[in-house]
Amino acid sequence: MEMQVWASLFGVILGGLLSYLAQFTTVRLAARNEEKRQAAQRAEARRSERLELLREFIAITQAGIRIAEERDQAPDWDAAGTPEWFAAARNIIDRLWVAERMIEVLFSPQMYQLARAYASAVDHVLWRLPEQIAAEGSMWDHLRGPQHEFLAGARTDVGSLP
Repeated sequence: MEMQVWASLFGVILGGLLSYLAQFTTVRLAARNEEKRQAAQRAEARRSERLELLREFIAITQAGIRIAEERDQAPDWDAAGTPEWFAAARNIIDRLWVAERMIEVLFSPQMYQLARAYASAVDHVLWRLPEQIAAEGSMWDHLRGPQHEFLAGARTDVGSLP
């Protein structure tokens, strides 16, 4: 009879130990799964944030190009530089440099260098003078290289996002 008591006691201890191990493993597995889920959510949020920043940067550069083109194609270059034009140009450039700095924060140094070169090219064509226009030619010649390099870098960078 004493052997039955010890066997029962051993069974209870073994059952309790196995139950504890099962619960411990389940809790650990659940915690790991939750960490993975949260990491995936953070990565997706970061990806969305980066894509939105790229959209904003591209839209701002396009607005800068558009306003530079309006002034370049105006029949009277001096008359095209109205106070409203200067205010719009300053606003675009301010927004462009803010977006460029945000790219520095959220993207790789290589992507930032491409964004900086493109923003500098847009800044240059926006503020160039008539004698610079005559010497440099089309603003598209000045923009084409930095624009294509930036877009190719963005395509590569976005493709590698988690």
